[in-house]
Amino acid sequence: MRGVIVSFRRGRKTQYKRQMIIKIGGEASSYIGKSVVWTSPGKKKKEIKGTISALHGHNGNVRVVFERGLPGESIGTEVNIVK
Repeated sequence: MRGVIVSFRRGRKTQYKRQMIIKIGGEASSYIGKSVVWTSPGKKKKEIKGTISALHGHNGNVRVVFERGLPGESIGTEVNIVK
């Protein structure tokens, strides 16, 4: 399964660098607790892992907490959802 990174989790004046909002679509509540892997573009292909922690809104978005912060270039890229 794949999802798309939409944004950092943020407030009006704060931004949580380890938490991202991901668009899955459909029945997103069944994915809570699953693992997510983001692979960086380029030659090195670094992988940063995270877990789906909660729903975000009612349109199939979820909140993912990663091991460490993702770079800004990750917004708009795809992630793999691992069972």
